[in-house]
Amino acid sequence: MREVLVIGGNRYFGKRLIARLLAAGDRVTVLNRGSAPPPPGVIQLIADRDDEASLAAAVGERTFDVVVDQVCYTPRQAAIARRVFTGRTARYVMTSTVEVYEYEDADEPLGEDVLDPAAVIVTPELPWQDPEFVAAHYGEGKRQAEAVFAAGGSFPQVAVRAAHVLGGADDFTGRLAHYADRIRAGEPVAVAVPNRPATYIDVEEIADFLFWVTRQDFTGAVNAASHGPLGTEDIVAAVATALGGEARPVRYQPVEVGAVSPFSFARSYPMDTARAQSLGFTFSHTKDWLTRAVTETLGSN
Repeated sequence: MREVLVIGGNRYFGKRLIARLLAAGDRVTVLNRGSAPPPPGVIQLIADRDDEASLAAAVGERTFDVVVDQVCYTPRQAAIARRVFTGRTARYVMTSTVEVYEYEDADEPLGEDVLDPAAVIVTPELPWQDPEFVAAHYGEGKRQAEAVFAAGGSFPQVAVRAAHVLGGADDFTGRLAHYADRIRAGEPVAVAVPNRPATYIDVEEIADFLFWVTRQDFTGAVNAASHGPLGTEDIVAAVATALGGEARPVRYQPVEVGAVSPFSFARSYPMDTARAQSLGFTFSHTKDWLTRAVTETLGSN
């Protein structure tokens, strides 16, 4: 029986990861602020991860075979976690994001080495305690968090750079609902100029991948994405199909400056998953699950 700690994990693919860990016979502990009860069979620790004393007190003398950090968004959070978990875990898995590549613009898939965490400048003096600042600097926060863990040498660590996640009736983001609402109302969908494709992954597949990573021994960054980048039009078409008879012709409104729809990107930074594949994990293709994932999320909405 392995001891696994999941930081966060109350919702979406975190819940699915926990279910897989339990099914495999692991003893699972979840650490969060206590806003929701843990799943049956899971130990709960309550702490504010931004408060080092609170986090250290909650962890106490416990040790873990693996820590999976689902909610590390800033270099400050990473530095606190590195100090608290030094000597308390044999492996640390941070859920990162495709958005660490947001400054790239490429037609060919990008390998992990495009972003070297050792070259990232860490700026702890920025207002990382401000939720609005963190939300506006999501990719940068993840980049710097990766850099803090990679520089620490405190424990073997992995950064899972996850593509945009789709699927699940419990998708809380409202991104697909945005498109459904626009189509129903006959309103245009705002898209960037230029409007570039992006990489995606099914909610079940990212849970599978994270579970698989907890059972491996490699370290460093690894990309996680289904094959087949998607453009805004691909996602909108899937939404229109899910709406069935309610769907109307879709109009697009190019926007050079200002807000665009949730899955519209002016840069392209598709991820190369050759490293994961060489280590033994095979990803699906977006065409295998896109329609199901969109229908699942929209449900009766």
